[in-house]
Amino acid sequence: MRDYKPRGRPARRSAVGGTLVGIFIGLLLGLAIAAGIAVFMAKTPAPFVDKTGQASRGGAARTAPNLAEAKPPAAPKAPEKPRFDFYKILPGQEEPVSERELKAAAAKDGGRAGALPKDTYFVQAGSFQNPADADNLKAKLALLGLQASVEPANLPDRGTWYRVRLGPYARLDEIDRVRQTLAQNGVDATLVRVKN
Repeated sequence: MRDYKPRGRPARRSAVGGTLVGIFIGLLLGLAIAAGIAVFMAKTPAPFVDKTGQASRGGAARTAPNLAEAKPPAAPKAPEKPRFDFYKILPGQEEPVSERELKAAAAKDGGRAGALPKDTYFVQAGSFQNPADADNLKAKLALLGLQASVEPANLPDRGTWYRVRLGPYARLDEIDRVRQTLAQNGVDATLVRVKN
């Protein structure tokens, strides 16, 4: 069935009045949310802020730390002394030694088999600008059963280099054994003499 009853026109509301009421309610709601966030932030501790002596965001000053209870800063530790005496030995004049010079020095000594003159000899397995590379080579040599040390050397115009050295050695047969072990494992080494 159809309804033939005439309907009345609905009352028209003012569009301007409704818009203003909506804007006013939105502003009040926004202010209430902002005030709630401000209160929450004032009560929570601020991250990344030194909590001693800083004023909180709410305006109330925090209590100052008791100066009588404050501990004085710890004195810096004395630098560790080197465990090796290489730092005392190496500052002398050092020079690379060729195979021929090594054999001539051993032959010059004559009577003692394999003994070298009083100079100190080291086998240098490598020299690196990065200390981590030097430590890696030292660890590789330790796996081969060889004890090495890493020594920093300040070179003019080149900066600090880290040398990986084995020794000191006083006998030719020790040097030959170490150099042979290094050569078998792909480590190119040089012999260095430090004059006493």
